[in-house]
Amino acid sequence: MKIYNTLSKQKEEFVPLVPGKVSMYVCGPTVYNFIHIGNARPMIVFDTVRRYMEHKGYDVNFVSNFTDVDDKIIKKALEEGVTADEISQRYIAECKKDMEGMNVKPATTHPLATQEIDGMIEMISTLIEKGYAYAAADGTVYFRTRKFKEYGKLSHKNLDDLHGGNRSLLVSGEEQKEDPLDFVLWKPKKEGEPYWESPWCQGRPGWHIECSVMSRKYLGEEIDIHAGGEDLIFPHHENEIAQSECCNGKTFARYWMHNGFLNIDNRKMSKSLGNFFTVREISEKYDLQVLRFFMLSAHYRSPLNFSAELMEASKNGLDRIVNAVDNLKFLAGNASQETLTDAEAEMVKTLAEYEKKFDEAMDDDFNTADAVSAIFELVKFANTSVTADSSKAFAEAVKAKIVELSDILGLLVEKKEEMLDAEIEALIEERQAARKAKNFARADEIRDTLLGRGIILKDTREGVKWERA
Repeated sequence: MKIYNTLSKQKEEFVPLVPGKVSMYVCGPTVYNFIHIGNARPMIVFDTVRRYMEHKGYDVNFVSNFTDVDDKIIKKALEEGVTADEISQRYIAECKKDMEGMNVKPATTHPLATQEIDGMIEMISTLIEKGYAYAAADGTVYFRTRKFKEYGKLSHKNLDDLHGGNRSLLVSGEEQKEDPLDFVLWKPKKEGEPYWESPWCQGRPGWHIECSVMSRKYLGEEIDIHAGGEDLIFPHHENEIAQSECCNGKTFARYWMHNGFLNIDNRKMSKSLGNFFTVREISEKYDLQVLRFFMLSAHYRSPLNFSAELMEASKNGLDRIVNAVDNLKFLAGNASQETLTDAEAEMVKTLAEYEKKFDEAMDDDFNTADAVSAIFELVKFANTSVTADSSKAFAEAVKAKIVELSDILGLLVEKKEEMLDAEIEALIEERQAARKAKNFARADEIRDTLLGRGIILKDTREGVKWERA
């Protein structure tokens, strides 16, 4: 298995720190509103990475935080006249609903920044003791960026070129920095803001320190994979490396993974441009499985363009797989023969070839686009090889393989079991009898009755099928 490492700018063979185990940290959202589709991409991408790792037999410790104290959260709380905690708890709950809709598995641990303050104070104190950080007169604590000689190794930036690019949080006492590149570890409280006691002042942590602390607490001082969106490479992940490696004296993460940007109609997503969509808004038009399928239709490191046309194409693509699985289920349920024929036994062996193509794609830096193509090839095989004359065992074997590979990608391709009440079942049977007796008027009447009750009948060469209107 090869992973593209942002740190080395090349694909590297994945070798975990501990055989059979994977420690993985993914930066989560700041919870002040519904998550947008830009937030959704890393959630879906790295959930898929986790699922594939687990498929390969790894025990994955997957940690993803919620930033529940931030300027945006505080601003929202002041606007609504509630506490910052009320805002963050509300939108953590909403985020989890959207994650469930996208079939994103809950993390092993979802730590909250506000519950890890003691650890942040401890790490900051250690950095001060080691000379990597200092407190200004007003209690603001800064990290001495130039003291970490490897600063810039992730983003491949030169320190001397960064004066205008450092996105540190602006706070009172900014002019007290020893160097313009120094970034904030702790900042003083402002009127009306939540705050915590610290050795330096009443205040709250800077944004970057939380992930360093939570990663160390829940995964250890050195981890296998740290991941997030491409926008986090600098300064967030660069600052995490500096804090963690200076504090712990060890390599922070061995593999750094970043997903590409998401554009809307070939333009950067922006509220000002009116092309800003939340996952909740998308769910009003599409099943969120369609959004997941869309996100996996391109390689995770490639920029991805979101448009209505591409979402429709994704819906059609997912429907193709779902319909194939549904058809296989129908054929299995109506097969006249239970066991494999000799010819089918040979064809079943070819299923391994499709799985091999799938695995080769995923082993090559999680190329989900090619993995989906392998599933489509399997669907084509199913549509041409499994017929009304096939055995139950053959139909079930092909169906199981499509479902298995789709599940690794987090795609739910089996229709939920629908229960028809006895009256509707009886009407369908009566219609079949009427057609057999050439009483087509009655058959049409029953069809119309069922349609009025939200049941659509489809007469296929395999028999009668139905679906909800």
